Amino acid sequence: MPAYHSTFIGEETQDSRTIGNLSLLPLNTKYRGPAYETTDYDIIEETLDLFRANSFFKNFEIKGNADRLLIYGILFISDCLSKINSRMSHKESTKVLNNLSLDNFALPGDINFPLNSLYLPPKTKNEADLLRQYLTQFRQELAERLLNRIYKDDPSVPSKYWLSFTKRKFMNKSL
Repeated sequence: MPAYHSTFIGEETQDSRTIGNLSLLPLNTKYRGPAYETTDYDIIEETLDLFRANSFFKNFEIKGNADRLLIYGILFISDCLSKINSRMSHKESTKVLNNLSLDNFALPGDINFPLNSLYLPPKTKNEADLLRQYLTQFRQELAERLLNRIYKDDPSVPSKYWLSFTKRKFMNKSL
């Protein structure tokens, strides 16, 4: 059974920018950043929908630049889940994931970026700054929506169905 790929692969050339080989797709977000606004289904919802199914795969064939953003999102969700424990409330988890979202992180081309073989580095410093702003906005929105799903039933206890994926490593990688 093959892994699930992004549905935005066909749309990535129409209304998105690309830095290196990573598409900057529109987001439905309240956070400030360079992403275009959309009210439709976006890459963050798709990442959350496909996370649990794709986390079982050790190999992932990249079919387009949108798949690279999907991979980044899945790996970020894995990092988020590893920071949350079963005794944390929604409020505590929000603090932890906000800090994780805003922490300094490696970009493609940096020495400590784990997927340099799959991603091209930004060509200029301006592109690197734009990519950092976009990924920060992406990470903030993804963390917030993830928390909304994890604490959907009870704001004091995270969902055991989401936390059961903390030990899974998509493609045997982590950010």
